[in-house]
Amino acid sequence: MKPVITVVSLGPGDPGLLTLQTADALRAAKQLILRTEHHGVAQWLKEQTIPYTTMDALYDEYWDFDELHAAIAKKLWCTAQTAPVTYAVMDATTDGSVAALAASMPEDGKLVRMAGLSLADAYLSALPEGQVQASGIRVIPAMDCEKTQLDPRMPLLITEINSPVLAGMVKLWLTDLYDDEMTVTLFPSSVKTNRKPVQLPLMELDRQRTYDHTVAVYLPAVPLRLRKRFCFADLVEILDILCGENGCPWDREQTHESLRKYLIEEAYETVGAIDEGDIDHLADELGDVLLQVVFHANVGKSHGDFTISDVTTNICRKMIYRHAHIFGTDDCKTADEVSTNWEKLKKAEKGLTTQASVLADVSKGLPALMRAHKVQKKAANVGFDWDTALEALPKVHEEADEVKAELDASRDPAEELGDLLFSCVNVTRLCGLDAEELLKNATEKFISRFTAMENLINSAGKSLEGLTLREMDVYWNQVKSAQKNCPEA
Repeated sequence: MKPVITVVSLGPGDPGLLTLQTADALRAAKQLILRTEHHGVAQWLKEQTIPYTTMDALYDEYWDFDELHAAIAKKLWCTAQTAPVTYAVMDATTDGSVAALAASMPEDGKLVRMAGLSLADAYLSALPEGQVQASGIRVIPAMDCEKTQLDPRMPLLITEINSPVLAGMVKLWLTDLYDDEMTVTLFPSSVKTNRKPVQLPLMELDRQRTYDHTVAVYLPAVPLRLRKRFCFADLVEILDILCGENGCPWDREQTHESLRKYLIEEAYETVGAIDEGDIDHLADELGDVLLQVVFHANVGKSHGDFTISDVTTNICRKMIYRHAHIFGTDDCKTADEVSTNWEKLKKAEKGLTTQASVLADVSKGLPALMRAHKVQKKAANVGFDWDTALEALPKVHEEADEVKAELDASRDPAEELGDLLFSCVNVTRLCGLDAEELLKNATEKFISRFTAMENLINSAGKSLEGLTLREMDVYWNQVKSAQKNCPEA
């Protein structure tokens, strides 16, 4: 027999809200199965002497909602093998078990969703006067909250808050973007009686006496100026306002070229926060970097070139493509295998047919030491490299001698100095170190030693301006010796 399941929506609990079509379907059902008996319509079914069974027993077997929904779907399709099933839920459009039914439907199965009153319509009609907003509303079952992106710009209805634990989880999720003192509208349980909605602070959402699947909460849209926390969409909206017709004169004048230096500055300030180990500072600086990304996207949009959606689309497409071992069929077990596969995919993606083109593709916008490191590493991928740093070190001496020869001949040593720096990067790379980082540390060490030297000179009643380089060198060596004997000094 071909299995057929018809899904009907019961609404929040008042039998008076059933549509005529739904009521007729309940009466005519061959096998009527309620998701749960804890619903106001259950008593009406008894009064109408309409037989039914429920899935309540499965709630005790499964704590994970995804597993519960899958188990309900499996049992329903099995039951439908004997006779058509009418499956009754609060709202078929948001119910997780209905989604599981559709996902697990057998080839010969048939799933019919009957139109009915949605929870959004039922709850919004019960809101106090003046609370309903004209803009669209988002409806989310409570168990799906943590895997859903919040957007405070839209009114929000969260349904099926069936336990204090779930209410607590929902509250924590909401207070990530909403003020915990914000007034929300709670729809109490309607299993035994049709209780009216009540208004309370968000912080009290998990402090109610009764919870079941008919409990819901409504949050109105919150304007930007009244927000304490914000999401990515808010940043995009703020830039739209600032760069709009009546926006900020400075913001409206910016171009990709004028913003270039700020992107570099913010990136380096972010690196500085990482080096400091200050997590709060890091979060702040990452926000500044994100601002630059959205700002450039806004400039692109104003010229009809690209939008922030193009930016996110490009990076998401790139991450999915280059992680073929996660989203595709490639097999990578180690980080080294992932890196090798990444380079292969990147080369194919950009149409780089020679290794020379791979080297030339390394961005010229990188700091010189970093670019040299990356170019050398890509050359090493095809075997153009020394085996060890010790083997590469003579090249440094060779380049240093060539610099000396240029200086001795009173010629410009610029080119040879560049070769010397390039060879130093090579030795550094083969030591497994980063030249940019080492030079940064060396500069900091120089500043520290210079400061200590100057303090030593001042304590001797002298000044830098009154000493020769040879005399300064005496104090420098004292500081250097002291720091080597006591590295923390």
